[in-house]
Amino acid sequence: MFRSGRMLAVAQKEVFHILRDPRTLMIIFILPVLQLVIFGYAMNMELRRVPLLVEDLEKNSLTREITLRFVNSGYFSVIESRGSGLQPDEPLRSRIAQASLCFPPDFGNSRSDLQLTIDASDPNTAQLIQAYASAIINKYAAENGSILDIRPLIMFNPDLKSSFFFVPGLIAMILVMVCALLTSISISSEKEVGTLEQVMVSPVSPTEILLGKVIPYILLGLMDALLILAVGILLFHVPFRGNFIIFLGFTLLYILTALCLGLMVSTIAKTQQAAMMMAMAITLLPTMLLSGFIFPISSMPKILQVVTYIVPARYYLQIIRGIMLKGNSIAQLYQAGLSLLVMSVVMMLVAVKRFRLKIQ
Repeated sequence: MFRSGRMLAVAQKEVFHILRDPRTLMIIFILPVLQLVIFGYAMNMELRRVPLLVEDLEKNSLTREITLRFVNSGYFSVIESRGSGLQPDEPLRSRIAQASLCFPPDFGNSRSDLQLTIDASDPNTAQLIQAYASAIINKYAAENGSILDIRPLIMFNPDLKSSFFFVPGLIAMILVMVCALLTSISISSEKEVGTLEQVMVSPVSPTEILLGKVIPYILLGLMDALLILAVGILLFHVPFRGNFIIFLGFTLLYILTALCLGLMVSTIAKTQQAAMMMAMAITLLPTMLLSGFIFPISSMPKILQVVTYIVPARYYLQIIRGIMLKGNSIAQLYQAGLSLLVMSVVMMLVAVKRFRLKIQ
């Protein structure tokens, strides 16, 4: 028979349990606020501080005034060119800028056309850059009664296909999720079934145990990467303009980083379920929101831009988009590769230290 008194007693017990459990309180109150802040600031489709390289070959009052308009707009962060005669795609290929504006010789005299070269590896950002730049030039021309012609040159993705932008990002997201998930449950699963004790009593050091767990997954992760890449090229017709060997090397490094991240999680979580949830939480949302996969990092608040430096996918996105769409070389990608290497070493050291503490 149903009795409200017993139901209220159970409800009262649950209330006491919630109030005494800090993890539940965090989920109820802190997690929604954090999600709102991150989503609210990261999901910003407006552009701010887009790196714009200005090559001024005339250097007269007109070019200085137009450059100042770009600076004061807030949409662009102007970088003055120190050289002349640069190839239109060079500052974009080396990631010095997302767009470049060239004032030709005799600008404002015999000629009044500007060359705007745009990196269209992100087609949505490219369209916004073109729209903002055209609005600035047209407003200046209308206010001063002059005729200015801006000629956009779309690089790396002239047809502005969204698949060229999303497929490399999906490769980065899928790899980090799968690899981190695989190793995150490796130690916790052995703890649950009781086989970890057998491994610990063998004459194998903690470092050797963790490295031994990583090695098989490196090959599996690489096979997964090649499968995803093949599907992206064949199904979505995404170009591959770079060196395949360079792609393999950097992808192996990214896979290693993701596996080390999963190992670190496995030394923290007590159960397989907790390890899986933790691995998903620290790979899925950060990769989608804070890596530049969907939203440009330059438009995020400063504090979120700082947080992006600890997101592995931020660096791999620079690498894979640079190789596939721009044909980048090692010289243009080594900084991102070094960042991944440092992250791998740090996470492996943390995992080894925590694993040693657990088995002592």
